[in-house]
Amino acid sequence: MTPTGVVTVTGAGGIRGRIDTTTWPMDGSQPEVSVQLDDGRQMLVPLASLHRQEDGSYALQLDPAELEAPQGTGGRGSGGPLVIPVIAEALEIDKRRTETGHGRIRKVVHEREEVVDVPLLREEVSIERVPIQRFVDGAVPVRYEGDTMIISLFEEVPVVEKRLLLKEELRITRRRVEAHKPVRATLRREEATVERTEVERSATDQTR
Repeated sequence: MTPTGVVTVTGAGGIRGRIDTTTWPMDGSQPEVSVQLDDGRQMLVPLASLHRQEDGSYALQLDPAELEAPQGTGGRGSGGPLVIPVIAEALEIDKRRTETGHGRIRKVVHEREEVVDVPLLREEVSIERVPIQRFVDGAVPVRYEGDTMIISLFEEVPVVEKRLLLKEELRITRRRVEAHKPVRATLRREEATVERTEVERSATDQTR
């Protein structure tokens, strides 16, 4: 268990050590703090090179080569030679994808009425009676004159000799009549609208 007031430090190359915050506070009052490494060495590192982690420990943002400073330099501590690294800060830019909003597509159905003039066909028959009153020698078959069908009607009449009298003809004409009947029909049309919903970003996301 880590003693109270002591924080753990880890770094690249397997570096591990501790900082006694009672002697070296991490509140920014001192630009440098002393790190006691597990291998017995003691280093004086800039406070800006230490970054606090979520578990309360600190990550040392220095390469192992930067820690190989000449030994024998003066400094505080009694655990061994004090190493003072000379570092330069570099700007590291990183980008990540964040969600800025949601898109919702809504489909709207519009209705409208239209009047459609639909042509309708029907057949009509007209019958015309044409008197003939003429004797014939025999029955006359049905015949056509264009679109008119002619049917002969006969009647026997007493005469000195019995003969067929063409009494009349039925003239049946078929013709097509076109009529317009308005019909109401409902037509549908779809329309899509897009609504955008902004997502509230946290303070951490806004500073990145």
